[in-house]
Amino acid sequence: MTRRRPLLGSLATAALVVATVGVAGMTGGLSANASTANVTAAAATAGCGKAPTLTSGSRSIQSSGQNRSFILRIPDNYDRNHPYRLIFGFHWNGGTANDVDGGGSDGAAWSYYGLRQQANNSTIFVAPQGNGNGWANPGGQDVTFVDNMISLIEADLCVDTTQLFALGFSYGGGMSYSLACSRAGVFRAVAVYSGGQLSGCGGGTQPIAYMGIHGIGDPVLNISAGRSLRDTFVRNNGCTPQSPPEPRAGSLTHITTTYSGCRAGYPVVWAAFDGGHTPGPVDGGGDSGARTWTKGEVWRFFTQFGSTDPTPSPTVSPTGAPTTPPPSGTSALRNTASGRCLDVNGASQANGTAAIIWDCHGQSNQSWTSTAAQELRVFGGKCLDVNGAATANGSSVIIWDCNGQSNQRWRLNADGSITGVGSGRCLDVVGNGTANGTRIQIWDCNGGANQRWSRS
Repeated sequence: MTRRRPLLGSLATAALVVATVGVAGMTGGLSANASTANVTAAAATAGCGKAPTLTSGSRSIQSSGQNRSFILRIPDNYDRNHPYRLIFGFHWNGGTANDVDGGGSDGAAWSYYGLRQQANNSTIFVAPQGNGNGWANPGGQDVTFVDNMISLIEADLCVDTTQLFALGFSYGGGMSYSLACSRAGVFRAVAVYSGGQLSGCGGGTQPIAYMGIHGIGDPVLNISAGRSLRDTFVRNNGCTPQSPPEPRAGSLTHITTTYSGCRAGYPVVWAAFDGGHTPGPVDGGGDSGARTWTKGEVWRFFTQFGSTDPTPSPTVSPTGAPTTPPPSGTSALRNTASGRCLDVNGASQANGTAAIIWDCHGQSNQSWTSTAAQELRVFGGKCLDVNGAATANGSSVIIWDCNGQSNQRWRLNADGSITGVGSGRCLDVVGNGTANGTRIQIWDCNGGANQRWSRS
């Protein structure tokens, strides 16, 4: 297995050593009832049905004014009509996309932390390359890089938009955690190996299925860092707080705990092992991508989710009435706070026309169709769009020619909120306004009435 340079270079040697004495102990397992899901059909991307132009291998893309690179692996038996799972594997500090893709000295057994072999041509994989071989994510640049890769891939390949996952070790774990915070509406689950809050946490209030793996003797990122990341999603996912058991020093084993009480579809799993800073610990001692237990448990964690969106627990409106997601079809979208409808300003069909709220009147500029591609269409060929494919709080919402990109895809949630797939943020009435003409933006999801919508 390729040696990985950890976050702190001075601790590189110590961080790559795992105790090799003792015997294996009892291994924890994943709960069989960790999640449930509804029966919403998987949303097909614009790439479905098309002859792809993307091929496996190294690719480059412009992102935030920089030339960024990544490695793409498409199944050998790729079917243009089959929506595929999409997994991003992030390298450690000092590592490279080639290290993740190639698997180092363990080769295929450790490619994408061992998941590519587990997938057996059922999944599309991406290994992005970090600037400076790290994931500092200044100004959210690395998150934007991920957004851009997703847009490129989904426009050309057939992807199941409910089946996006991220995982990584050390700095790559920090990047995966950052995506869990900022793109909970885009990714279904993440797995963080020996991570810390290294790449930021924009948002960090929405639920996402989360698995944390950490060594009790980690000298680079103390296990307390991993516990802290885990506890963010224990809270967000509504799990029952607990102090899960961890193996004793010298046991050379691991214990996996699935939290109880979590919202349906949003499990939290914690796997602590007797070892140091590594993603490939082996019960009984050693560090091997070929023999580690982590790849099997992470693969089971990811694949427990079907090709559906999760079914969140019911929520209650300020009036005490249960809220339900807007059903599919064509109708108006009425804002809970104002009682007014999502409207195209002046009934204009021009690209760039602002979305606003206005008294509900049933005309075509208030008639929205939710499609299988997760679009909200109006006037037949125009889509609700985040201006400039922006992802920041306050970005304006407009209409534009439908193009299949992630800034035109929206998830209708059970609490009445509508989440932008590209941003992970919610459709929001600016300033909690209720007056006719108040503009629409995206903003961190907060459960407010100005972010809830119903069909009418």
